[in-house]
Amino acid sequence: MFGRKAPAEPETPVESAPTTGKGRPTPSRKEAEAARKQALKIPKDPKAAKRAARDRDRQARAEQRAALMAGDERALPARDQGPARRYIRDFVDSRFTIAEWFIFIALAVLVLGFIPVPSVQLGVSVAWMALIIIVALDEIWLLWRLHTKLRAYFPDKADRKGASLYAILRSLQMRRFRLPPPRVKRGQIPEEPRTSR
Repeated sequence: MFGRKAPAEPETPVESAPTTGKGRPTPSRKEAEAARKQALKIPKDPKAAKRAARDRDRQARAEQRAALMAGDERALPARDQGPARRYIRDFVDSRFTIAEWFIFIALAVLVLGFIPVPSVQLGVSVAWMALIIIVALDEIWLLWRLHTKLRAYFPDKADRKGASLYAILRSLQMRRFRLPPPRVKRGQIPEEPRTSR
């Protein structure tokens, strides 16, 4: 009883758990940095590295501008993204606004103001005040109509935030220099946003 040993139980083989990880160790920070630099092909020479970085930045900007000019929504800056901003652009682009010629008219008034003839200077002053009043009234009319449409299509105030400033800045630019480029012709009714359907 005391001297007898209990029969040893056969050992069951322990199955190793299947590996669910990525199958390789996580690289250290130093190794990751080295791999990233190798992927970017950064030269060891500091001047050559700066030149390569400038070339990459220039190429990235050129690609983004080409996509922007093509009307690719993914290439738009954050301030131009979203259905509300798209509708504002289309609404402004569909109208003829005096504000887009404001800079050129202001330059002409400035040049005429240097003519030392009292009657010309009086006429320039009157024309300048009339221009400012006309542009202001035109912008007020544009914003009133735009906000009427925006409230119908975008009931959430967060979607309409900054709409007035965005529309004014768009209307002050000449049509051919606007970015993103206009999608609608003058006089064309802008397409209703999808969110309103």
